[in-house]
Amino acid sequence: MTNAEQALQLLGLVRRAGKLVTGESFVLAAVRDSSAKLVLLASDTGKSSQKQFRDKTTSYNVPLNESFTKDQLSTAIGSARTVIAITDPGFVRKMQQLLQ
Repeated sequence: MTNAEQALQLLGLVRRAGKLVTGESFVLAAVRDSSAKLVLLASDTGKSSQKQFRDKTTSYNVPLNESFTKDQLSTAIGSARTVIAITDPGFVRKMQQLLQ
Protein backbone atom coordinates (compact mmCIF):
# COMPACT_ATOMS: atom_id res chain seq x y z
CA MET A 1 0.00 0.00 0.00
CA THR A 2 1.40 3.40 -0.97
CA ASN A 3 1.74 6.34 1.39
CA ALA A 4 -1.02 8.18 -0.51
CA GLU A 5 -3.40 5.25 -0.01
CA GLN A 6 -2.51 5.11 3.69
CA ALA A 7 -3.15 8.87 3.97
CA LEU A 8 -6.60 8.46 2.40
CA GLN A 9 -7.41 5.63 4.82
CA LEU A 10 -6.25 7.83 7.68
CA LEU A 11 -8.78 10.46 6.56
CA GLY A 12 -11.58 7.96 7.13
CA LEU A 13 -10.28 7.33 10.63
CA VAL A 14 -10.04 11.08 11.29
CA ARG A 15 -13.67 11.48 10.20
CA ARG A 16 -14.84 8.66 12.48
CA ALA A 17 -12.89 10.24 15.35
CA GLY A 18 -14.75 13.52 14.81
CA LYS A 19 -11.59 15.51 14.09
CA LEU A 20 -12.54 16.56 10.56
CA VAL A 21 -14.16 19.79 9.35
CA THR A 22 -15.75 19.65 5.89
CA GLY A 23 -17.29 22.23 3.61
CA GLU A 24 -15.83 25.50 2.41
CA SER A 25 -17.44 27.87 4.93
CA PHE A 26 -16.76 25.57 7.89
CA VAL A 27 -13.12 25.07 6.89
CA LEU A 28 -12.64 28.83 6.50
CA ALA A 29 -14.10 29.36 9.97
CA ALA A 30 -11.79 26.66 11.38
CA VAL A 31 -8.78 28.35 9.78
CA ARG A 32 -9.83 31.72 11.23
CA ASP A 33 -10.32 30.37 14.77
CA SER A 34 -7.06 28.36 14.62
CA SER A 35 -8.75 24.99 15.14
CA ALA A 36 -7.67 23.77 11.67
CA LYS A 37 -4.18 22.26 11.86
CA LEU A 38 -4.02 21.06 8.22
CA VAL A 39 -6.20 21.87 5.23
CA LEU A 40 -6.56 19.41 2.35
CA LEU A 41 -7.76 21.06 -0.86
CA ALA A 42 -8.66 19.02 -3.93
CA SER A 43 -6.18 19.56 -6.76
CA ASP A 44 -9.07 19.88 -9.24
CA THR A 45 -10.88 22.63 -7.32
CA GLY A 46 -11.91 25.78 -9.16
CA LYS A 47 -9.41 28.64 -9.48
CA SER A 48 -11.30 31.05 -7.21
CA SER A 49 -11.56 28.48 -4.41
CA GLN A 50 -7.88 27.59 -4.80
CA LYS A 51 -6.90 31.24 -4.47
CA GLN A 52 -9.22 31.81 -1.50
CA PHE A 53 -7.86 28.84 0.47
CA ARG A 54 -4.23 29.44 -0.47
CA ASP A 55 -4.47 33.07 0.67
CA LYS A 56 -6.37 32.27 3.87
CA THR A 57 -4.10 29.38 4.95
CA THR A 58 -1.00 31.44 4.19
CA SER A 59 -2.20 34.43 6.23
CA TYR A 60 -3.14 32.20 9.21
CA ASN A 61 -0.03 29.95 8.91
CA VAL A 62 -2.03 26.74 8.41
CA PRO A 63 -0.39 24.04 6.25
CA LEU A 64 -2.19 23.39 2.95
CA ASN A 65 -1.94 20.18 0.93
CA GLU A 66 -3.24 19.70 -2.61
CA SER A 67 -2.12 16.10 -3.24
CA PHE A 68 -5.54 14.56 -3.83
CA THR A 69 -8.40 15.02 -6.28
CA LYS A 70 -12.00 15.77 -5.36
CA ASP A 71 -12.94 12.13 -6.01
CA GLN A 72 -10.16 10.78 -3.78
CA LEU A 73 -11.08 13.08 -0.87
CA SER A 74 -14.80 12.41 -1.25
CA THR A 75 -14.32 8.64 -1.33
CA ALA A 76 -12.01 8.72 1.70
CA ILE A 77 -14.48 10.57 3.94
CA GLY A 78 -17.72 9.24 2.48
CA SER A 79 -19.22 12.53 1.32
CA ALA A 80 -18.63 14.85 -1.64
CA ARG A 81 -16.19 17.57 -0.54
CA THR A 82 -13.46 19.63 -2.19
CA VAL A 83 -11.85 20.97 0.99
CA ILE A 84 -11.43 19.46 4.43
CA ALA A 85 -9.51 20.39 7.56
CA ILE A 86 -8.01 18.17 10.25
CA THR A 87 -8.23 19.60 13.76
CA ASP A 88 -6.16 17.06 15.72
CA PRO A 89 -2.36 17.64 15.88
CA GLY A 90 -1.61 13.91 16.21
CA PHE A 91 -3.49 13.04 13.03
CA VAL A 92 -1.83 15.98 11.27
CA ARG A 93 1.66 14.71 12.20
CA LYS A 94 0.89 11.25 10.80
CA MET A 95 -0.69 12.73 7.66
CA GLN A 96 2.35 14.93 7.01
CA GLN A 97 4.68 11.95 7.45
CA LEU A 98 2.70 10.01 4.87
CA LEU A 99 2.55 12.90 2.39
CA GLN A 100 6.25 13.79 2.38
